[in-house]
Amino acid sequence: MKKVIGIIMILLSVYLGYAGISKFSNSGESVEIVGIELSAEDSKKKSTSFIYLGLALVSLVGGVTLLKSKS
Repeated sequence: MKKVIGIIMILLSVYLGYAGISKFSNSGESVEIVGIELSAEDSKKKSTSFIYLGLALVSLVGGVTLLKSKS
């Protein structure tokens, strides 16, 4: 049972990592007007992406720990 939960946690970490990276890459836009580059960032999306990446790391460590534990 521990191995199944460990695998589910690792799969969850992959999903959360992907979601975090995609939110981070979509958090800012830039436009170039007459040689001047203007950029804007959404700090809320950026904060959410860091939370997703942190949860992915915790889930990965927990899943690997469950897989490596005996019995």
